[in-house]
Amino acid sequence: MKKQVFFSAAFIVLSIFNAIGQIDKNSDLYIEFKKLDSIFFERGFNQCDMMYLKNHISDDLKFYHDQSGFQDRKAFFENTQKYICSNSEQKPIRKVEANSLEVFPLYNKGKLYGVIQKGIHHFYIRENGKEDLWTSTAKFTSVWILEDEIWKISEVLSYDHQDPVFEASKNDIEKLLDENKVPALGIGIIENGKLTKVEVYGTLDLQNTAPYNSIFKVASLTKPIVALTALKLIDKGVLDMNEPLHKYWIDPDIKNNNWYKKLTPKLLLSHQSGFPNWRYLTDEGKLKFQFEPGTKYQYSGEGFEYLRIAIENKFGKSIEEFATLEMSDTHFWWDSEMDETRYAQNFNKQGGKLETIKYYEANAAANLLTTIEDYGKFLAYVINGAELSENLYQEMIKHHVKLKENDFFGLGWEILTDFSNDEFALLHTGKDSGVNTLAIWFPKSKNGYLIFLNGDNVDNIYKELVTKRLYLGNDLWNKR
Repeated sequence: MKKQVFFSAAFIVLSIFNAIGQIDKNSDLYIEFKKLDSIFFERGFNQCDMMYLKNHISDDLKFYHDQSGFQDRKAFFENTQKYICSNSEQKPIRKVEANSLEVFPLYNKGKLYGVIQKGIHHFYIRENGKEDLWTSTAKFTSVWILEDEIWKISEVLSYDHQDPVFEASKNDIEKLLDENKVPALGIGIIENGKLTKVEVYGTLDLQNTAPYNSIFKVASLTKPIVALTALKLIDKGVLDMNEPLHKYWIDPDIKNNNWYKKLTPKLLLSHQSGFPNWRYLTDEGKLKFQFEPGTKYQYSGEGFEYLRIAIENKFGKSIEEFATLEMSDTHFWWDSEMDETRYAQNFNKQGGKLETIKYYEANAAANLLTTIEDYGKFLAYVINGAELSENLYQEMIKHHVKLKENDFFGLGWEILTDFSNDEFALLHTGKDSGVNTLAIWFPKSKNGYLIFLNGDNVDNIYKELVTKRLYLGNDLWNKR
């Protein structure tokens, strides 16, 4: 019965704040409840001021926890006293991620009677003479009700608890970032097909803490999104893998070379277009074939852009309209919904801040803006087959072209073989000025991970993370 109550209440609360808009973070109400949250947990949780808790918790408190179950007011105080406040030598500490807080007012006939507040909080163990040890991270949603002119918490949901990815302390990771002049690191872990951990370390700009939902530019990790978009169209039967694309697009630079008639989705997705990476990098500054399409491999952003334009011309829709993969915090360009306050700004090898270049149209090969959680959900979706037919899924992970021994390219993904445990991996990297990213997944175990970095000096960071902390990382590092 309690389980049924939990889902009912959780659904109602989450539905409410999805239906109403959060208030501006500079407003008086937002600032007031940011302070209320801070004082409530600092005095009640961290300092164990039980009298303060009793005066600021509603008599009919409902507390829902995804690991310890449902608690009413009586059980909540008993558990707080027993598990939070009984051991002075090892004291649990709660710290909110300030940038994650959102506030949603509740009105009745124009009068404010309550507030829904949500965010992310981290938990630590504090011991005398030691730095706080990070133990877990969770999301929370609180409902505040005004009773007798006092704001009291009436409902709390604490959910999506995750252990830290690394056994080392948060300070160790941030020290590694500082030593290499890279401000921020985002990590996403997929285990058995599920996104189980999302962590972000460091700062956005050497000053402001990078929040859980930091937005990173991920460069060429754009390509797997576009590749899956094309594969979805192929799976629906509205686009063919070997369909000549000149019916929909011929770049003016190559109109006099009949090789354009050979271009198909399959050749473009496997980087066999014959194009350079980018035309502006060539001496002529124009698009040209550097070999006959389909005869060999050459990595090409131009090839993905060619595919995007052809698809858009065929269907009369933009790539953004096709790429509906429930990635609500992902942007092909700096649109009106892009929250610049969460952007992880980019830095060079010397630790100097680079100018933020904003793009206002989609590029199929670069410039995607996303979060670890959003791209992690995408990666987990791909690991679980992306709802593609089995034949097309196998085509995606097939060795379409050989790069070198144990190294191939499929459709949208590079494929590395000969890992331990009879594993093989599909991966993609992204690199731009101040951008270094990696997405990798292992079809056999359904494990995978993401690394997002907003700096250039990343070799030591990658080595530390990959070889010491991540699945089959030593194998991956040795294949560089």
